[in-house]
Amino acid sequence: MAQPTIWEQILDTANRANPYPYYEELRKTPVTRLPDGSYLVSTYAEIAALLHDPRVSSDITRNPAAAAAGAAATGEDGDGDGAGMTPTFLSMDPPDHDKFRRITMRHFGPPTTPGRVAGMEERMAEIVTDLVDDMADRGRIDVVDDLAYPLPVTVICELLGVPPGDEQRFRVWVDVALQSTDPGLDPETQQKKRVEAGKELRAFMQELVDTHRRAPGNDLLSAMATDDGPEGRMPDEQLVSTGLLLLIAGHETTVNLISNGALTLLRHPAELQRLRDDPGLAIPMVEELLRYEPPVHFIPFRTALDDIEIAGTTIPAGASLTLVLAAGNRDPAHVTDPGLFIPDRRNNQHLGFGGGVHLCFGAPLARLEAQIALTQFATRLENPRLVSDPPPYRPSPFLRGPSHLPIDIDGVLAPGQEN
Repeated sequence: MAQPTIWEQILDTANRANPYPYYEELRKTPVTRLPDGSYLVSTYAEIAALLHDPRVSSDITRNPAAAAAGAAATGEDGDGDGAGMTPTFLSMDPPDHDKFRRITMRHFGPPTTPGRVAGMEERMAEIVTDLVDDMADRGRIDVVDDLAYPLPVTVICELLGVPPGDEQRFRVWVDVALQSTDPGLDPETQQKKRVEAGKELRAFMQELVDTHRRAPGNDLLSAMATDDGPEGRMPDEQLVSTGLLLLIAGHETTVNLISNGALTLLRHPAELQRLRDDPGLAIPMVEELLRYEPPVHFIPFRTALDDIEIAGTTIPAGASLTLVLAAGNRDPAHVTDPGLFIPDRRNNQHLGFGGGVHLCFGAPLARLEAQIALTQFATRLENPRLVSDPPPYRPSPFLRGPSHLPIDIDGVLAPGQEN
């Protein structure tokens, strides 16, 4: 039996708890050609260059593998069959990407709506306070189920205008959609899961769009559904897909960021104590977490539009690329002591949110949620300690985080009693 390749070992669920030794091995060859003709890029400088290179396409219609599998994470369908979803700006190139991203950003952030995310800070703190309060009479909690998942789900639902209680309707569909991106599944199984989840998610979002157009509120989905801005209203099928992108991407990666962050702090008790003593440390700490334990480990399904010379290798036009962000984040050529968790690290340039024109749309929201959640985690939970290490992990190799994170605590401090 042939020895598995480094990439096969990275994808193996048995190595989900610690893929970093394999990333270290992968970086020895910055650009690796896989047997299927696709390429892996694993070093920081080369990944950063390609993220900004217009010769690298995100258009899933150029990439059969993306159209068949990778777009499932947002309910998209690049070839028009199966779930029938229209690709979002995430899977487009300029100028279409720029247009639809601008239309969406008009109602999410600067310059048109600069206060939407910042204006939710008080509400985020209130949600976290309530979630931590609910832990007060329990000796054991699950950081994923009790904090890391409910916070971003509640926030993105309120931001989009999803009625209270409906998050339980889509949680199962989202889980199925994400499972379909597992490279370990055969294409037929991926397709079946994708279709199953995509139909339900599309119907769910179409119903929301129709409701918000008839009776608009102050939420993001209402603003997008009734927008007649300078570039016109987003087509209905595009709005449905974009709503799903915001709904799914708006919480799934943040779940991983918060749970990975809590796990890292529990493994570094001195840094946990530093955050207790100085909650302001949360701002640089979250940046270090995005480097050290990023929620997204790689970006698959990019396509070379031309021959690209990089790190002594020619990636030929038409080839599929995967940018291994988590490997680049720990590249010793970019950062000193990359395997150490240093919360106030001065060089906090990382690939945790990708880069280039596709820099993570929701980065400001994710940062704020993680800062608030991890601060209360550190300051209010008394003597938190891991039940098992490593905890169980979600199956996805590219959206990597614990599926559960059980910890024991001695109690919960009331707000204001932390110090």
